[in-house]
Amino acid sequence: MIDLYTYDTPNGRKISVALEEMGLPYAVKVIDITKQQQFQPDFLKLSPNNKIPAIHDPAGPDGAPTSVFESGAILIYLAEKTGRFMGANAREKVAVLEWLMWQMAGLGPMPGQVHQFLLQPEGPARDFGLKRYGDETKRLYGVLDKRLGAHAFVATADGPSIADFAILGWVWRAERHLGGLGTSLDAYPSVKRWYEAMLARPATARGMSVALK
Repeated sequence: MIDLYTYDTPNGRKISVALEEMGLPYAVKVIDITKQQQFQPDFLKLSPNNKIPAIHDPAGPDGAPTSVFESGAILIYLAEKTGRFMGANAREKVAVLEWLMWQMAGLGPMPGQVHQFLLQPEGPARDFGLKRYGDETKRLYGVLDKRLGAHAFVATADGPSIADFAILGWVWRAERHLGGLGTSLDAYPSVKRWYEAMLARPATARGMSVALK
């Protein structure tokens, strides 16, 4: 039984979806970031950067317990553990890693900044932040829309990969960041098609609905 230390955020949802899709038994250990629980010493032992999510696996690669922090590292670890959702061949594996890194470097940090600036009072600082990070967020959605216009899934031919799980967590919050920018997923029809197809998968739906707070 893997322990998932997390909260109801895009990065947390990546891992609950992956665990459900991989059929791995897990127990949710809520880390309430609204109460600063991510700074507790016990959690710091698992996640030295004080960020959710983190996992503890009693059956690590050498049979001994191991913990993993950072959502991208967790997704790679779980894919290697199960031998699933990492691509059917070396070429697909490269694509999976490309799009996973794309999400972690772009479609996560950028809409995350949009979320923060939407909370700021009206004024030049808010306007600057929304322009800077909003334009980049919309550009990233355009990149993704073009990719999904030619591919059913982000990186692999026959089904989703950990890259899809990673991106899904942030598109889940599109209403907040795109809506705050005066647009919506309707402006990115291929992303919307993919998002709806992902949510129609029973395991993904379970991962998106499991209580994380």
